[in-house]
Amino acid sequence: MRPTAPAAALLAALTAALPAAAQESETAEGVITSHGISTFEDVPMPADYPHLAYVNPDAPKGGELSQHGIGTFDSYNPFTFRGRATAPSTMMLERLMEPVLDDPHARYCLLCETIEYPESRDWVIFNLRPEARFSDGTPLTAHDVLFTYQTLIEKGFPSYAEAIKRMVASAEVLDDHRIRFDFTPEAPRRDSIGQMGAQIVFSQADFEANDRDLTQTSNVPFLGSGPYMFDRADFGRSITMRRNPDYWGRDLPIKQGRHNFDLLRFEYFSDFDAAFEAFKAGIYTFRVEPSEQIWSTGYDFPAFTAGAVVKEEIPDGVVATGNAWVFNLRQPKFQDIRVREAIGLMFNFEWSNDALFYGMNTRLDSFWDNSDLKAEGPPSPEELALLTPVAGDLPDTVLTDDAVTSPASGERQLDRANSRRAAQLLDEAGWTTGSDGMRRNEAGQTLQVQFLDHNQSFDRIVNPFVENLRAIGVDAVLTRVDPSELTTRTRSHDFDIVRESLGNGYSVGGGTSQAFGSEFKDDVFNPMGLANPAIDALIENASAAVTDAENRVGIAALDRALRSLRFWIPQWYRPYHTVAYWDVYDRPETLPPYGLGVTDMWWYDSARADELRAAGQLR
Repeated sequence: MRPTAPAAALLAALTAALPAAAQESETAEGVITSHGISTFEDVPMPADYPHLAYVNPDAPKGGELSQHGIGTFDSYNPFTFRGRATAPSTMMLERLMEPVLDDPHARYCLLCETIEYPESRDWVIFNLRPEARFSDGTPLTAHDVLFTYQTLIEKGFPSYAEAIKRMVASAEVLDDHRIRFDFTPEAPRRDSIGQMGAQIVFSQADFEANDRDLTQTSNVPFLGSGPYMFDRADFGRSITMRRNPDYWGRDLPIKQGRHNFDLLRFEYFSDFDAAFEAFKAGIYTFRVEPSEQIWSTGYDFPAFTAGAVVKEEIPDGVVATGNAWVFNLRQPKFQDIRVREAIGLMFNFEWSNDALFYGMNTRLDSFWDNSDLKAEGPPSPEELALLTPVAGDLPDTVLTDDAVTSPASGERQLDRANSRRAAQLLDEAGWTTGSDGMRRNEAGQTLQVQFLDHNQSFDRIVNPFVENLRAIGVDAVLTRVDPSELTTRTRSHDFDIVRESLGNGYSVGGGTSQAFGSEFKDDVFNPMGLANPAIDALIENASAAVTDAENRVGIAALDRALRSLRFWIPQWYRPYHTVAYWDVYDRPETLPPYGLGVTDMWWYDSARADELRAAGQLR
């Protein structure tokens, strides 16, 4: 939740060196003009900051960074449920304001030069930089901002559109470089400006020239204003982005030492084994290693032995991604919490971590794990004040017991104590064992549980889980499909259990509502179909927090309530990044706590690359 010590010291020194008036100003009418905004306090960096604290402002430009993806892509448009968009589809699109990697609550002006807003935060004016340009050289204006806002409302994801409609009462272009947003009376004021500052900006002229429809797939990349622009692609197999030498914002303080590679290349492979073999051969050169097995046993190939490839474990301070198997609560069989708890008891993390993960992982308990925001122990008096009024829609124990944690298991794959407890819960829920050993309900239906996945590397993890479930009479199977079918079935709610990421940020806002709110129970961002009045009320309360203390209590109460409902089977996380790369890259000595920043602030070491080529190591 805090910057690293060197970053904090630099930020404190910069802030102390200037009077408060240099960081933001207020007119006689009470309108604040600022270069940034923070959720709870003033932004720490002054208006004349030279560069971000964690970058190397003298980082050299040049070279290529290449990474991998799994599967394929058939679109450059990620704003529709149709098709499968490639990862860098939006890389060229910039936001009005930009987050930073050493402060989860702050945003600083990027496309805007300053913002104006009253102390009430009832409205905001974005004063755009006159020099802002799209990569084709055309000006980026307030008209493009308004066009983007209207397009996302009319044709973007419904959940996003509804959230923005509830927040924004009106949008008005004041002149070519100024746009004003007025917020609705019911919109929480704390995050409204920051959320509008996070809006990307399309080129209206590009949309009209290409007759774009945001609801459809597209084989034409977006035109953007960012430091990278589309270069070339082997459609469905690879895509390359090129740094724009005429990028309008290259001299801005917020851009110093960043976006250093000339080319960013993404290669797609049919499966994870093929991707690793390609990395070993140097077909791509930077890899975030997802496999504990490969990390522990696979790095014995010649290039690694010769020192041409290095691997690092880099601390990761970001809230855990919340990876889990989630139940489709729309299915009647999963509406009984006892069934969900019983199934969750049969995943033996301790055995998996020892036998499959090489001891590298930590079990996930919380939706805010790897942070000091998660609920722990019994509820505090402050939490009880929030939980008691809504306790009727939550399990009784939420007011008295410790926060729900993942069950501990023994060294054997099938833990007997957990098996007995799971069997008891299923009996109580009406799923009794028949003569064939399978559990059935009163209608004679077996308790069918299908794990839907596309990643073959998860087979060795899910199959023991399936075996454990079948041992207590659950008719469990693993079904592997291709990525496109997985996407289609998940979006149409045609699944029992799928893997999802349910991690959160450092405050509660619209994204939390999309993931867990009743209004979005049929939305793709709420894969469980969760709809619970208590959760809605706790989200609303936490969204209204105006101090850091209120924020922490609100998150802890919400986390405790979510965990009590047992709609997920938490997986695991690592509090560090496992990265491997051909030894042609360098980075700042101290990385920020909230991001690896590979495409952001690493750079290419051309001298080292020449050495590896001369030695016959590098392609």
